[in-house]
Amino acid sequence: MAKKRSVFDINFEPEADEGFPAGNQAAPETKSFNVQGHPRQNDEPQRRGPMASAISEAAEATAERAGAEAAIREENDALAHEHVRLKKLGLITDLINVSDVVITKLTRDRSANVDPELAELKDSIQAVGLSNPIRVEQTEDGYQLIQGFRRLNAFRELAEETGDARYQKIPAALVPRGEPLADLYRKMVDENLVRKDISFGEMAQLALSYAGDMDMDPGDAVTVLYASALKQKRTYIRQFTRMLEALGGTLRFPEAVPRALGTDLCKLFDAEPERAGEVAETLQALNKRDAELELLILKSALDQTKPELEPKPVPPSVSKTTLRLKRPEGEARIIAQDGRVEIRLPRDFSSIDRERLQRGIETFLESLEE
Repeated sequence: MAKKRSVFDINFEPEADEGFPAGNQAAPETKSFNVQGHPRQNDEPQRRGPMASAISEAAEATAERAGAEAAIREENDALAHEHVRLKKLGLITDLINVSDVVITKLTRDRSANVDPELAELKDSIQAVGLSNPIRVEQTEDGYQLIQGFRRLNAFRELAEETGDARYQKIPAALVPRGEPLADLYRKMVDENLVRKDISFGEMAQLALSYAGDMDMDPGDAVTVLYASALKQKRTYIRQFTRMLEALGGTLRFPEAVPRALGTDLCKLFDAEPERAGEVAETLQALNKRDAELELLILKSALDQTKPELEPKPVPPSVSKTTLRLKRPEGEARIIAQDGRVEIRLPRDFSSIDRERLQRGIETFLESLEE
């Protein structure tokens, strides 16, 4: 005989403020509500399953990441454009090895002869540093110098003389690659036009070299290179250009020719071209010469009382003596040569009383005779 089971009815009354364990605030809908056309299908919002929530969250994260990447790309593009803009202006600077800089792309507007002012530039660099960086164009193997020939030479000499590692690297502004050659020449020329120590001979020599490189008339080369110069200055440069061209490259020290002498020679050679040939032959016949001897020959060409251009015998030039003395004011540099004694010292000699200065110089000269 089977046992009879007891059945109990148990009613659970949920508290009013309790929710379901899963966190839903409403009782789940029955599947019948999802049947198409069911009368209660659209009564309440549908609950998304875990998979749908995960897909939605992943899509939102992907969209946010794509937006962030787009913002980063936009910022990088803006920075790249700004870098190019600053580089074109020469405002991007770096420290580069002086040994990595070559000077082959441009003919320099500086004489290859000894620069008497380079010592002062070196002293200034040692005292206060380099305030104006050189300009270079980056190449595959290093850097090509555009501006700063004297500054680069000063750093190289300081590195060799002192052995200080500070002078093995030089501040340099980077210019963009591929800039037209004419623009590079203009940058070099415009920087040196503001300097008073560059001579008409050097500027004219550069114009001749540029004309040869670009296959153009030397007068047009002056117009292109020195467009920023005053009209009168361009006239002087053209006259020096014609004078040097008439001499056929026989003049070794064009930077030593004064403006008045150069313009007078230009007028002479324009009027009497044969005189330029005679001067050129005289210059070529001299194996050893300096700037003073060349000037003597050029001046003799203007002396109408002497048809012959043979210069007077000139005694051999005495090599100059250079001394360096330690003084309380700093290092004194003395240069002594034939007929000239030069003292360079970081001191304002013009502030000394005139009589006291005269007595000091007289004592100095008298002591040399003892």
